Amino acid sequence: MFAVVRTGGKQYRVAAGDKIVVEKLAGEAGETIALTDVLLAGEGAELKPVDGLTVSAEIIAQAKGEKVIVFKKRRRHNYRRRNGHRQQHTILRITGIGESGAAA
Repeated sequence: MFAVVRTGGKQYRVAAGDKIVVEKLAGEAGETIALTDVLLAGEGAELKPVDGLTVSAEIIAQAKGEKVIVFKKRRRHNYRRRNGHRQQHTILRITGIGESGAAA
């Protein structure tokens, strides 16, 4: 069974056992969280209703992404600015897709 969930402004297609990297979510490594914003669910080519459906996931780690360099320059004005940024990420392992009360 697969599901499409939305978190952090992005959509992810997940199935049980998958590992995904999402925008930072609150929680420590080892905790279980529920992703309730399920957009689509199905098995094979058959779609299923998503009313009350949740995806349960275990937090593997809180990590930082690759460094992105932001460089600004204006020609002929001796203006140069260099800045760096590392985005915070959460690594999740999908444990199951099921009803809101009993996510398997």
